[in-house]
Amino acid sequence: MQYCLIALDIDGTLANSQKEISQRNINALAQAVSQGAQVALVSGRPTPGILPTAKAINMDKIGGFILSFNGAKIINYATGQVIYQNVLSAQDVQAICAEAQALGVAAITYSDQALYSTSAQNQYVQKEATINKMPVVEVADLAAATTFETPKCLMVDDPDKLVQVEQHMKAKFPNLSIYRSEPYFLEIVPLGVDKAFSLDLLLKEHHLTAQNLLACGDGFNDLSMIQYAGMGVAMQNAQQVVKDAANYVSPYTNDQDAVAHAIEMFCK
Repeated sequence: MQYCLIALDIDGTLANSQKEISQRNINALAQAVSQGAQVALVSGRPTPGILPTAKAINMDKIGGFILSFNGAKIINYATGQVIYQNVLSAQDVQAICAEAQALGVAAITYSDQALYSTSAQNQYVQKEATINKMPVVEVADLAAATTFETPKCLMVDDPDKLVQVEQHMKAKFPNLSIYRSEPYFLEIVPLGVDKAFSLDLLLKEHHLTAQNLLACGDGFNDLSMIQYAGMGVAMQNAQQVVKDAANYVSPYTNDQDAVAHAIEMFCK
């Protein structure tokens, strides 16, 4: 099998609009693994937010890898081994939190158990909490409360505002990697960290190359892995920039088992 590693974004890709994984997608993954492929869930979500999806696709049986925080952390699901981790410095967290306050946008940091924010009731903070099934701890001073290591900060606001915020943050923080995972989510991680970077590390660990990678995605933060993969597949519901970079644009959306369709087409 040419595509030995199948890398899947979750939201808008593997999961449908109800955040559920279809039986067809589950079956397609099981079939590919039985033929020698391995699976990696690659998401902007924190690790605890990916675990329910890992269970849903039966990673307890088929094994695989979790690349959380847009690749800032890589875990072997079967063994629990942390293969790679990169976190923001305390100075960067402090500066990001200060900038979020100055720009009037809500920000989030991540412990192993919860999300931390000064705006717990913000609709986008609540959306992130719901997606990841994690509680929100509201704090008065986010930087001071972030006494734990966090691989990512998230800024959230209306999409139109975040376009401007993204441009501002990229200009002000050239020492960090900044991109949107959703129109209303702005991801901020250590410099150089993105999905392609971490998948490259994982492939090299297994003596494989990008030509052995099938990657499926839809969002802005999927662009790097779609460009990097030997076969980059964009969902029909993907952002246009992702479609433009893809080797193949699925005629199906995440609500129409586009992932299963791609696996059935390319992993024979």
